[in-house]
Amino acid sequence: MRTTQKGSPLSLSPRDQELMTEIHRLADRGEQSVEALIGHLTEPSWAVRRAVVAALARLGRPAVGALCELLVSHRDDEARLAATVDALVASRARVEEPVLSLARHDNPAIVCDAAQILGRRKSKEAIPVLRELIEHPDDNVAVAAIESLGRIGGADAVESLLTVLSGDNFFRTFPALEVLGRTGDARAIEPLAALLDNPLYAQDAARALGRLGDTGAVPALAKLLARRTDALVRAGALALHELRSHYLARYGTANAVEHALRSSISGQAEIRRITQAVVDASPAEQEALCQVLGWLKGEAAGTALLALLDSTPAAAAEALTHLGHEIDSELVEVLRSGDSARRLLLLPLIVGRKSALDECILCLEDPNPAVRVAACDAIIRIMDPTAVPALFKHLGDPDPRVSQAVTGAIQSLGSAQSERLAIEAAGSPDPRVRYAAIRIISYFGFPSGLQVLQESVRSSDERLREIAIQGLPYMDDSQALETLLEVARYTSYRTRAAAMRALGQTQPERRVIQALRAGLHDPDAWVRYYACQSLGKLGDEFSAPELVRLMDDPAGQVRAAVVDALSRLRAPEAFEALTRATTSSDPDLQRAALMGLGISRHPGALPLLARSAASRDPATRLIALSALAELDSPQVLPVLAKAAADPDESVRNAAIGHLESWRGPGATQVLLGLLPHVATQERVLAALSTPEDGRVPSLLGALELADEATAPLLASALARMHRPDAIAALVTALGLTSGAPGRRAAAAALAAIDTPEARRALARLADDPDLEVRRFASPLEH
Repeated sequence: MRTTQKGSPLSLSPRDQELMTEIHRLADRGEQSVEALIGHLTEPSWAVRRAVVAALARLGRPAVGALCELLVSHRDDEARLAATVDALVASRARVEEPVLSLARHDNPAIVCDAAQILGRRKSKEAIPVLRELIEHPDDNVAVAAIESLGRIGGADAVESLLTVLSGDNFFRTFPALEVLGRTGDARAIEPLAALLDNPLYAQDAARALGRLGDTGAVPALAKLLARRTDALVRAGALALHELRSHYLARYGTANAVEHALRSSISGQAEIRRITQAVVDASPAEQEALCQVLGWLKGEAAGTALLALLDSTPAAAAEALTHLGHEIDSELVEVLRSGDSARRLLLLPLIVGRKSALDECILCLEDPNPAVRVAACDAIIRIMDPTAVPALFKHLGDPDPRVSQAVTGAIQSLGSAQSERLAIEAAGSPDPRVRYAAIRIISYFGFPSGLQVLQESVRSSDERLREIAIQGLPYMDDSQALETLLEVARYTSYRTRAAAMRALGQTQPERRVIQALRAGLHDPDAWVRYYACQSLGKLGDEFSAPELVRLMDDPAGQVRAAVVDALSRLRAPEAFEALTRATTSSDPDLQRAALMGLGISRHPGALPLLARSAASRDPATRLIALSALAELDSPQVLPVLAKAAADPDESVRNAAIGHLESWRGPGATQVLLGLLPHVATQERVLAALSTPEDGRVPSLLGALELADEATAPLLASALARMHRPDAIAALVTALGLTSGAPGRRAAAAALAAIDTPEARRALARLADDPDLEVRRFASPLEH
């Protein structure tokens, strides 16, 4: 449901709209409105209740007592209870003391609510009480405490959860398994692995080990792959798949997981059992089983995956991407003799395999156009120019997608024969071949092709003329420009428009500028459009007054092109025109002007764009942020920081994206401040993983002071950069005299990177006093 800035839904009933107005009025009155606001917690409208919750949360301490009393004495309405819990969770006040008192209440339902509130607030001071509650005689209370400890996390919480696994209470062990998997704490590996031998808990324990995302869990999960029960083999594969996914997301590489898996497999038994378990498996299980085979690599795994192409084609083909050249001969044979469906699956696997070139060329004859396109892509990846003559034979393919793919392959590969073959093809009676040949001649700028282009622009075939005109600017010959200026006066508006567009790719000499200025007055809107664009590209300042006069052109595309052109000019009238356009009644022109101000990088643009970044319209805010990102000013950073908390998700993501590419430590500090926010955490982490100037030292400094929750995120950002300076920073972090969480996170990240430098650094940790750090001293043994 869309809302206004005040949070009032746009589609509320008249009564609910009145209630929303009343709630805003009560919230403004402050403490004296607590009782009245609480009275509205039973409203049937969810949107109204959310507004009441937000108001009570903002009031803070004055509302806490009344809300706690509600939990005790008014438990007859589930909606009110849920809203009360939400208000206490979101409260600005410190609610821990009164809520901890509720956690000792005689009523188990009240205790459950208290535990939930403490967990959602991640109150570390509640851990001692929650540890007691997991032994509560009521299972519901114990489960609530278990879930809350999982939310809070940290060493003390995990230790408490591990004690649950050693008990024999079925109803408490299962939620503890689920919660422990989400903690990502390596201490859970051993007790969870012990449960893999218990039929009652094995599958859930495997799932929890997978969610930990720690290579230490790989050996235990690998043992499941040889079990006699298909369900356990599938559970092991699913867990390994999830573990690798977590690892890859955290560190940007999963080599350590795959290496640990190969080190844990004893022989062919696992490959045989995995292949058998694929039968009757669900699609997700099939994908996981095939992926495990791919990670195992080797000829046996490759043969098994090729055999599975019949029963699980998509999953097996995807897994084959992990294999190297050990399956070349089998792959080539399948391409040669397989049907269209099989070829379509396997052609994407062809990367640098010259042994498969003949088969890829053969696939250009396949009846399925999609296969022919895939064959062109594969030939590009093989990077062998000897394929060019064969490709020229398919320029006239009846499917335009294939013809385009063939042209792209010829342009990518190049060849000493390409010029001759292109000139020959340009004389083909087949128009499709001629069009493609002209594009190739234009792309390479073959000197012998100028005459062909000149003849083509004088052809009666208008499409051929347009294609040839676009190639003329790339000809290093004065005759090419003469021809362009000639066709700029043709009677066909399409030809004139193509000429105006092509002139923008030439040099700003007098005759070119005159022709383009003449185009500004052309009766056809598209000719005027391209004339504007080209004058902007060529940067002709003296054309600014004429461009400004077209700001009121009746064609919308022309007005947009004028704005684009003016944004590239430094003339005073250009900036003045852009400024006026930001107040236009035409929203498209207004937004184009905002973007143009950013492109212009004019010093006076910043206050205009900053105001627009606070617009009520999300689309305008997005455009303003993009424009601001073009300005090299430290004043932009606070605007981006504020936008990173925008209520609109697309605006938040855009702001973080601009911070990601912003140079200098200022943007990194803003991103570090955003990192604790769960809603945008993954997006912020991805931004911090981009190695902009000054980012690595800033991350290292933050890592030294980081806590248990933040340190793994910072180390992950450094690992995901895949740069020598980032790896060196992690090695430096191992020597920190303080900041144990930072040292542990750095050790885990280095173990994941698994480079020679990382292994040497970790080898020096064999006698480290910290057990968690010492665990990574020989990472590949775990």
